[in-house]
Amino acid sequence: MKTWVIFGAGGKGVGAHIADIGVTQRRPIVALVRSEEAANRLEEKGIKTVIGDAIDAKAVEAVLTLAGKEADIISTMGGENDYLAHRTVIDTAEKMGFQRMLMVSSLGCGDSWVALSDRAKAAFGQAVREKSLAEVWLQTSRFDYAIVRPGGLLNGEETGKAQLYQYEETHGLVNRRDVARLVTQLLDADLLDDQVYAVVEPGLVPSK
Repeated sequence: MKTWVIFGAGGKGVGAHIADIGVTQRRPIVALVRSEEAANRLEEKGIKTVIGDAIDAKAVEAVLTLAGKEADIISTMGGENDYLAHRTVIDTAEKMGFQRMLMVSSLGCGDSWVALSDRAKAAFGQAVREKSLAEVWLQTSRFDYAIVRPGGLLNGEETGKAQLYQYEETHGLVNRRDVARLVTQLLDADLLDDQVYAVVEPGLVPSK
C-alpha cells in the first residue's frame, strides 16, 4: 500500500481527515507538523511525524526522506506563507525524485476566480491569490498532479453526497470529511492526470 506524506495534517481540517482515512486503511503515513502537540496526537494513531515548517527546505527534505520517493504527496496547507510553503515542498520533492502530488486548494483559485463575489474577494481574495500562485507552481512542475478546489468548508459529518465538477462555474458548500474522502478516492487511481476539480455538495446548507 502506497505511503502518503501529508502537509497540513496537524490541525482539524481536511488534512487531518485524510490522515484518519489512511489510518483506517492501515496505510503508512508521514506528516510534517508545526508543534509537538500535533506530532504526539498523530503518532498515537501510528503516523510518523517530523516537526518543522514547510517553508524550511531541510524540514521538508526530512519528512520526504522518511516517506520515500514512491510516496504520494498530499497538501492541504494554507496561511500567509501558502505560496512559499508549496513552492518549497514542490521544488524539494522534484529534486528528490517524487512523482505525484495532490493539492487541496480553494474554489475561486485560478480560472475559478470569476466564481467569487466581490464581497468574497474583499474578505479573503488575498489568500485565494496566494493559493492560485501555489497551483501554478504545481501545474508547471514535473509532477503527475491533481488539484481539488472545495467550496465553503463545513465541519459536518460525511454525507457521501459531495460531487466533483470540471469545466463549469461552481458555487456551494461541502463538509471537510467529504472532501477528504474524495481526495483519497482520486489517489486510488494509477494517474492523477493533471486534473483540476471543484467540489461542493448540491443543496448543502449550514446546520443551525
